[in-house]
Amino acid sequence: MTTAAPSLFPVPEARAGTAGRAAADRPRWELPSLAGLLIATAALLLWDLGSSGYANSFYSAAVQAGSESWKAFFFGSSDAGNSITVDKPPAALWPMMLSVRLFGLGSWQILVPQALMGVATTGVLYAAVRRQFGPGAGLLSGAAFALTPVAALMFRFNNPDALLTLLLTVTVYCVLRALDGARTRWLVWAGVAVGFAFLTKTLQAFVILPPLALLYAVCAPTRLRKRLGQLLLAGLAMVVAGGWWVAVVELWPASSRPYIGGSQNNSFLELTLGYNGLGRISGNETGSVGGGGRGGAGGGGGGGWGETGIDRLFAGNIGGQIAWLLPAALVLLVAGLLITWRARRATDSLEGMARAAFLAWGGSMLITAVVFSYMQGIFHEYYTVALAPFVAALIGMGAAVLWEERGGKAAALTLSGTLALTAVWSFVLLGRATGYLPWLRWAVLVGGLLAAVALPFAARAGRRALQATAALGVAAALAGPFAYCLTTVSTAHTGSIVTAGPAVAGGRGGPGGMMGGPGGPGGTGRFGEVLQGGQGRQGGMPTGGRQGGGQQGGMPPQGAMPPGGTAPGGMAPGRMPQGQGGRGGERFGGGGQGGPGGLLNGARVSAAAKKALTTGADEYTWAAAAIGSQNAASYQLASGVPVMPIGGFNGSDPSPTLEQFQKYVRDGKIHWFIGQSTGAGDTEGGMPGGGGRGGPGGPGGGTSTEIETWIKANFKESTVGGATFYDLTAPTAPTA
Repeated sequence: MTTAAPSLFPVPEARAGTAGRAAADRPRWELPSLAGLLIATAALLLWDLGSSGYANSFYSAAVQAGSESWKAFFFGSSDAGNSITVDKPPAALWPMMLSVRLFGLGSWQILVPQALMGVATTGVLYAAVRRQFGPGAGLLSGAAFALTPVAALMFRFNNPDALLTLLLTVTVYCVLRALDGARTRWLVWAGVAVGFAFLTKTLQAFVILPPLALLYAVCAPTRLRKRLGQLLLAGLAMVVAGGWWVAVVELWPASSRPYIGGSQNNSFLELTLGYNGLGRISGNETGSVGGGGRGGAGGGGGGGWGETGIDRLFAGNIGGQIAWLLPAALVLLVAGLLITWRARRATDSLEGMARAAFLAWGGSMLITAVVFSYMQGIFHEYYTVALAPFVAALIGMGAAVLWEERGGKAAALTLSGTLALTAVWSFVLLGRATGYLPWLRWAVLVGGLLAAVALPFAARAGRRALQATAALGVAAALAGPFAYCLTTVSTAHTGSIVTAGPAVAGGRGGPGGMMGGPGGPGGTGRFGEVLQGGQGRQGGMPTGGRQGGGQQGGMPPQGAMPPGGTAPGGMAPGRMPQGQGGRGGERFGGGGQGGPGGLLNGARVSAAAKKALTTGADEYTWAAAAIGSQNAASYQLASGVPVMPIGGFNGSDPSPTLEQFQKYVRDGKIHWFIGQSTGAGDTEGGMPGGGGRGGPGGPGGGTSTEIETWIKANFKESTVGGATFYDLTAPTAPTA
């Protein structure tokens, strides 16, 4: 690479023949700038963090259970009674469980570990990019990542994707360190990172393995036999790091461990290969609420989770989550490879390592994007956070390479063209949310195009003019996602399906009209402003948002606040959570529960219901049972006592069976069964059929229906704080 001065992206000079051993002097501004980046990232992710309360109560309930029971900690159980696990392995829960064990149960205690993972990911990304491309490139990559809207969302939320994204970033970093001198130790660490990523979100951890393994097998600067041996050793490390927990679970007697949530045969391997694995690709997800491999509109596939296709990541609401810099990343990937391709195959030179970095980050981005674009099963917008570090790395690296080569006409035009493309694309994305900061989209367009036109000529005007032009271009490129991030952190997010930024029309990635398709625009507007949702239907289910009465966005109606003046999950009064149902036509029916009777969020718990659950709770293994994990989680988090989620997340898992449940009742292990709400004061968005799920027995029917039918026939119902309770210690007939 040629060197042109002045340089905003000083690249470390190679020493002793390899880029990996390069040790350029750090400029004075580097450490203060890095500290500023990390502090700003922490401030963004920690700002008003407690406003989302328990966020996804499904995982928060498991965190609460694990903070009280080491058995629940190990298995990732939904309740301290260890009836069933969440439908993921537990690695993502462990940091949150430890935090709650140390500091007590609360929103901040649950979510701060997630925010710190976002700061750590920014730091790892900076270190990885800086190593070959200099501190300027590292800072730009870190800033691009921190200002990715879906990253600002998921590192403030308690889904597993935060830890997964951190571990994927660590994996690429370790592979690049291993490539620099064919270092076995670093490749083994990469295997360990993938293993723990598997314990975070199963097979998604393996998506980036093919390009990384192929890159090392071809480019590592050592003989082929040693390369293959190193890869086998890394594979062994991956199996050990990810397989020890699986082995314990599979060998543990099923009668003395919790049921594996999400599986139909109480098997983690079945869960991994089916519902949470290959089923996500094919759409054949037994027990799932959606997917099923039904053809999407226009033959695009994707079933109820939106059309598939190469444009999926750019369309509708998904574009605003991740795609702001995605076109630029693709252009810069091609440009970076063309510039560095003249290097030798082995990575024993500066250009060789630069090319390897483009292949590692670019290959990871491309394969992940292809999988997300064509998967037929469950697909949510927030999954795209896994792309954020790959896109951000390519932005920093590509900008650095083109900047160093800007003395050439091709590089200068490519850099200007990329700026112009980003400005136009940001203009398009900002225009998708009706009425959202209209002045900003024009400022981004004008500023970006002005910088693009001026950049080739700015060098003639001197260093300050050149730097001012570059700063204008960067500001224009990041202004759109920065605004989306501000909207995201100023809005509370609850439930199982959340998105960053304002709501837009034509969202793709969720069940039919439920994701802002046929329902039209709806949800939050500028910085939390509530817009009216439309009406859409999926299988006859209304999907429009509610209009008023505080139900929009999941706020309790007047007078329905739990004691202490807080909303569900400890959310501050007057805050409008953005979750399913709270974004108009893009979510399941209105209200904070937002799904088929608690499928995507749970119930509000009254003071009377809490008192009933806690009275004499120490005498029972479970104070109550409810159909569906979200309903059970709401009561468990509010009362602090174990509540059994019958049927797991969807209410469709065969756990427990009717015979098992009857035995629990005979043995006096369960006090209450919580059925359907009798009024809006207790639950939100509930569907008929009781127990809070989409129709009798949940999506899968089966044992949930059998248990509920048996309870209704043998126990008397009563109303407790607006909810239907059945006292399982007082049967209506001796034969019960």
